Amino acid sequence: MFANLRFFSNVIEVYPITLQNLAFLTSIVILLTSVFIFLLSLVCYKYTIKPILILIFLISSATSYFMDSYNVIINDTMIQNLVRTDVGEVNDLLNLKLMLYIIFLGIIPSIFVYKAKIKYTTLKQELLSRIKLILISIAIMALVLISFGNFYASFFREHKLLRFYTNPTYYIYSTGIYINGFFKSASTPRKHIALDIKIPSTDKHSKLMILVVGEAARADRFSLNGYSRETNPLLKKLDVISFSNFWSCGTSTAYSLPCMFSIYNRSNYSNAKAQNTDNLLDILQRAGVNILWRDNNSDSKGVALRVPYQRFKAPHQNPICDEVECRDEGMLVGLQSYINEHKQGDILIVLHQMGNHGPAYYKRYPPAFEKFTPTCKSNQLETCSKKEIENAYDNAILYTDYFLSKVIELLKQNDSQFETAMFYISDHGESLGENGLYLHGLPYFIAPDIQKHVAAIMWFGKNVEGINVNLLKQKINQKYSHDNIFHTVLGFMKAQTAVYDKKMDILH
Repeated sequence: MFANLRFFSNVIEVYPITLQNLAFLTSIVILLTSVFIFLLSLVCYKYTIKPILILIFLISSATSYFMDSYNVIINDTMIQNLVRTDVGEVNDLLNLKLMLYIIFLGIIPSIFVYKAKIKYTTLKQELLSRIKLILISIAIMALVLISFGNFYASFFREHKLLRFYTNPTYYIYSTGIYINGFFKSASTPRKHIALDIKIPSTDKHSKLMILVVGEAARADRFSLNGYSRETNPLLKKLDVISFSNFWSCGTSTAYSLPCMFSIYNRSNYSNAKAQNTDNLLDILQRAGVNILWRDNNSDSKGVALRVPYQRFKAPHQNPICDEVECRDEGMLVGLQSYINEHKQGDILIVLHQMGNHGPAYYKRYPPAFEKFTPTCKSNQLETCSKKEIENAYDNAILYTDYFLSKVIELLKQNDSQFETAMFYISDHGESLGENGLYLHGLPYFIAPDIQKHVAAIMWFGKNVEGINVNLLKQKINQKYSHDNIFHTVLGFMKAQTAVYDKKMDILH
């Protein structure tokens, strides 16, 4: 009951507590209880009952906290995020409220389970007893569904989202989906693409592109796109192109990041396919392009496994750190030396930002960038006002503005040697309390647009050939997505391959 507060509160929003709905709401409690008893009866026996129940209590206590606090759904993508997170991200989520959930909904019930005295009878009696329990559970479920058939027809058909909040059944189901996909991916042979790729010998000008992958940056929070607050004071002075109608492949880093570098469009993309297919970096490296990935986020989510990779999350790795965390700006230190060492051939540098990673937005920028106040100084967003959350989030956008201006400054220093360009794209958007939702990660088909509508910016140096910047500025409101990145980068690099689709190239 206590681990399903979010489920029941969402049900009541759809079916308010009225005399007409009271019987149906009661039936949901009975049905859910019967489902739990039925499923646990299949796996809980003499030697498994206590370990399974204790494990479920402990995990369910944590999942109920995140569902209650942020209104998130624990699906297979969220499981993937959990598996691929790091210590820093986990620390951002730890707080007293989470500990209380785990203690009262996880540890204390687990102690009662552990100490419970269970009297077992003969195997025959135990089997008969278990069969009775299973049959009674099935009978109750059938009786409830038949008695309220009209209600449940609507419930299952029109309110599928509500089922995603059941705890623990949905996260157990999602874990199964994730594990199945993991083993399926592991057993699938790698698919090599663009074996014909080459940079034509007629292209005499070396390219230098810095591709910045943002984190949780919403398009509507950039003043370049019309936001009322001045969150891009430095970029507005530069000749940048901000695309106001750019959309993500997914609603989480673990899904969107591999998708951004994949040849697959969102309509036919899956993480399993991406993990077993060459990505943009793989094929460009095959063509002779010098690739470097620098990361101030958790990791590359498998994208940079076969290219040079540098981590910038700790003080011994990142030269620009303070008492709060290491800053994105640190990824720029030493880049000029790398460029000087690779004057022959093209260069693609990927910088993966910490950006606006939540819920501790106040940690994402140095004190000098706290322009909008008061700010939320907690990772418990539900305890802050919407204004405080927005202020902290916007300050982080302000720091990204500064960071991107420094990227452009570095590129300008290399204009005489290279055709230079910056391409910035966020991996997904973010909910800041709208409709009771926080953070990101909802299934794409139900996620609000603010979790999918992302910031995207381009800048080109003075010596870039073949790109009409003025014409490009006329396309800033045209709809683009992560699907365009693969072909746009290939186009800028003048790479020739059969997999290149000029219709998907924003620059074509």
